[in-house]
Amino acid sequence: MRAQYLKNVVTLAVDNQACRGCGQCIEVCPHRVLRLEDKRIAIGDRDACMECGACQRNCAFGAISVRAGVGCAAALLASGGDPDHCACA
Repeated sequence: MRAQYLKNVVTLAVDNQACRGCGQCIEVCPHRVLRLEDKRIAIGDRDACMECGACQRNCAFGAISVRAGVGCAAALLASGGDPDHCACA
């Protein structure tokens, strides 16, 4: 089972008009949140995203946005990794 963080709080978004389907974001995503679908990037398991920002930093076309350093990943790190004591609920 993949790691999941808090449900429905991830800021990850994909602009399908800007995406060229190069797949670089898939390569750098540590949780394999993104996938290629009809030659464009699609979000698979949104709640597995830890908002690290690797996908956005590696997209040469500006097709991905995520507020890295906010949301659940940052809150989990601040709580010492304990989801029961996470401040982002």
